[in-house]
Amino acid sequence: MPRRREVPVRPVTPDAKYNSKMVAKFINSMMLDGKKSTAERIMYDALSLLEGKSSDTPVKVFEQAL
Repeated sequence: MPRRREVPVRPVTPDAKYNSKMVAKFINSMMLDGKKSTAERIMYDALSLLEGKSSDTPVKVFEQAL
Protein backbone atom coordinates (compact mmCIF):
# COMPACT_ATOMS: atom_id res chain seq x y z
CA MET A 1 0.00 0.00 0.00
CA PRO A 2 1.63 3.26 -1.09
CA ARG A 3 1.61 6.22 1.25
CA ARG A 4 1.49 9.01 -1.29
CA ARG A 5 -1.31 8.28 -3.76
CA GLU A 6 -3.58 5.59 -5.02
CA VAL A 7 -2.32 3.14 -7.59
CA PRO A 8 -4.51 3.21 -10.73
CA VAL A 9 -6.15 -0.03 -11.82
CA ARG A 10 -4.58 -1.25 -15.04
CA PRO A 11 -6.95 -2.50 -17.73
CA VAL A 12 -6.49 -6.10 -18.88
CA THR A 13 -5.45 -6.22 -22.52
CA PRO A 14 -6.76 -9.14 -24.57
CA ASP A 15 -4.33 -11.86 -25.57
CA ALA A 16 -2.69 -11.81 -28.99
CA LYS A 17 -3.87 -15.13 -30.39
CA TYR A 18 -7.58 -15.30 -29.49
CA ASN A 19 -8.24 -11.62 -28.64
CA SER A 20 -9.99 -12.63 -25.41
CA LYS A 21 -9.71 -10.84 -22.09
CA MET A 22 -10.77 -13.97 -20.21
CA VAL A 23 -7.87 -15.99 -21.67
CA ALA A 24 -5.42 -13.17 -20.88
CA LYS A 25 -6.63 -12.94 -17.30
CA PHE A 26 -6.31 -16.72 -16.87
CA ILE A 27 -2.77 -16.63 -18.27
CA ASN A 28 -1.85 -13.85 -15.85
CA SER A 29 -3.23 -15.80 -12.88
CA MET A 30 -1.44 -18.97 -14.00
CA MET A 31 1.91 -17.19 -14.37
CA LEU A 32 4.64 -18.01 -11.82
CA ASP A 33 7.69 -15.83 -11.11
CA GLY A 34 6.91 -13.51 -14.03
CA LYS A 35 7.27 -16.25 -16.67
CA LYS A 36 4.47 -15.15 -18.94
CA SER A 37 5.77 -16.86 -22.08
CA THR A 38 5.75 -20.23 -20.30
CA ALA A 39 2.19 -19.66 -19.06
CA GLU A 40 1.09 -18.63 -22.57
CA ARG A 41 2.67 -21.73 -24.11
CA ILE A 42 0.89 -24.01 -21.62
CA MET A 43 -2.45 -22.30 -22.21
CA TYR A 44 -2.19 -22.22 -26.00
CA ASP A 45 -1.11 -25.88 -26.11
CA ALA A 46 -4.14 -26.82 -24.00
CA LEU A 47 -6.45 -24.80 -26.26
CA SER A 48 -4.98 -26.42 -29.37
CA LEU A 49 -5.72 -29.85 -27.86
CA LEU A 50 -9.28 -28.67 -27.22
CA GLU A 51 -9.56 -27.53 -30.82
CA GLY A 52 -8.71 -31.02 -32.03
CA LYS A 53 -11.16 -32.79 -29.72
CA SER A 54 -14.13 -30.43 -29.91
CA SER A 55 -16.16 -29.20 -32.84
CA ASP A 56 -16.68 -25.82 -31.16
CA THR A 57 -14.06 -23.06 -30.90
CA PRO A 58 -11.64 -23.59 -28.01
CA VAL A 59 -12.36 -20.17 -26.46
CA LYS A 60 -16.10 -20.92 -26.25
CA VAL A 61 -15.38 -24.26 -24.58
CA PHE A 62 -12.97 -22.54 -22.16
CA GLU A 63 -15.52 -19.86 -21.23
CA GLN A 64 -18.20 -22.52 -20.78
CA ALA A 65 -15.89 -24.43 -18.43
CA LEU A 66 -15.36 -21.33 -16.33
